Amino acid sequence: MTEPQDHHAAPIADCSEALAEIYTYLDGELTEEKRTLIAGHLQGCNPCIEAFDFEAELRIVISTRARNDEIPESLRVRILERLTALSLGESTPASEDPRIGQPPALDA
Repeated sequence: MTEPQDHHAAPIADCSEALAEIYTYLDGELTEEKRTLIAGHLQGCNPCIEAFDFEAELRIVISTRARNDEIPESLRVRILERLTALSLGESTPASEDPRIGQPPALDA
């Protein structure tokens, strides 16, 4: 296994610290300060920028592919209902939900 590189010129201590933030960075969920620190690290670290580029491209492929696949409307409704219930603090244990374990209904 490759040891993390210490980049004294970059404010991020090492590659493992930068890579630990890969998803929050790509999701735009970091503070401006942390985003700037990671961007600075990426400018001087080819292995990390390659890892970040790979993850960014993978997300594009997944989102493009997901948009092209048809999701049954009944499944979409079930997911939205569940997310709404969770956001309202409601919780239906899987054992009490009669739909759990059932295949999604295919819309005609």
